[in-house]
Amino acid sequence: MSSRGYIVPIGGAEDRSADSAVLQRFVEICGGEGCRIAIIPTASQLPDTGSTYQKIFAELGADRPKSLPLFRREDAENQEWLGVLQRADGVFITGGNQLRLSTILGGTSTAAMVRERNLQGLHVAGTSAGAAILSEHMIAYGKEGSTPRGESVALAPGFGVIGEVIVDQHFRQRDRLGRLLTALAYNPRLIGLGVDEDTAAVIGPSGDVEAIGAGAVTVVDPTQLSYSSADEVGPGQALSMLNVRVHILVKGGTFNLIDRQAAQHGTVPSETGAPN
Repeated sequence: MSSRGYIVPIGGAEDRSADSAVLQRFVEICGGEGCRIAIIPTASQLPDTGSTYQKIFAELGADRPKSLPLFRREDAENQEWLGVLQRADGVFITGGNQLRLSTILGGTSTAAMVRERNLQGLHVAGTSAGAAILSEHMIAYGKEGSTPRGESVALAPGFGVIGEVIVDQHFRQRDRLGRLLTALAYNPRLIGLGVDEDTAAVIGPSGDVEAIGAGAVTVVDPTQLSYSSADEVGPGQALSMLNVRVHILVKGGTFNLIDRQAAQHGTVPSETGAPN
C-alpha cells in the first residue's frame, strides 16, 4: 500500500527565485530533477499567475510543469486536465481568494482527485489561499488582531486534503493569531498552523510537521483546552480560552500531529549585531 504524499501549506509571499528554499524543497519532495508538477491557479485573477509558476518550477528542475486552466466548474471535469493530475508527482495551488477555490472547485472531480491521490502518494502544496484550502475546515475570512473574539472568523469547507489541522497564512505579517484561536474555539479537535510569509509547514506521511523558510510556523494545540467562552460571547467580544498550548517553530522545528510533541532541531537562525 502506498504511503500518503506530503502536504505543504505555505504562508504566501514566498521567494520565487532560483534560490527559493520553500519552492526548492517542494520540488525535492516531488522527486527533484525531472519531476512532474501540475499548477492550479484558480484562486488568482491575475492572468500570468500560472505561467509565472510554470517558469519558476522549470528553473528549479521540474519537467515541463503544467498550469491547468481551471476557471469554471466545467473545467474541473475536463478529462485532459484530470489526466495531467493523474500523472503528476506534485500539485501546487496558487494564492488569491480561497472562496474562488471552494466555489469553483469544491465538490468537483478535480478536488476529489487531489484529495484521493494524496492518500496514494501525490504531494500537494498550496500558498496563501492555496494553503487555506488544504484543510477540511477552511478559514474563509476574518478580522485581524491577537485576541480571539466572538464571530471574528468565518469558516467554509476546504478540500479536506488534511483533516487534523486548520491553516492560517500571512500569519505574523497580518496579525492573525486571534482569528486562528477563534476558529479553534469553535472546533478544538483540530491543530492550528499559522504560517508566516516565505515559510512552509512541511507535513510528512507520519504526521511530522517541519518548519522551513524565513519565518515561523505557530502551532496552536487546544488538546488540553479546559474552558472556552465561545458559546457565551457576542460579536466582537473577547473570548476566553484556558490551557491552550502554543509552539513557535522556526527552521528545523518540528511538531508531531499524533503525539502532539514539539522539538527544535539544528541551528536556530540569528541576526548579527548587538541588541538594542
